[in-house]
Amino acid sequence: MKIKADESVCIGAGMCALTVPQVFDQSEDEGTVVLLQDVPAQELEDAVRRAVTLCPSGAISVE
Repeated sequence: MKIKADESVCIGAGMCALTVPQVFDQSEDEGTVVLLQDVPAQELEDAVRRAVTLCPSGAISVE
């Protein structure tokens, strides 16, 4: 799994950071998504997929 995060689409809702704080954070300046890991550990993959579905702006995706 590889994660992509588009800061230009992010609205700063923070659902990703709340769902998987090991993988996502928010910038202090803009509140937009900060990707801490673009290839998460296998045990985090289900949580990452959940974060993708919870993102209201569609700023994060996986391949």
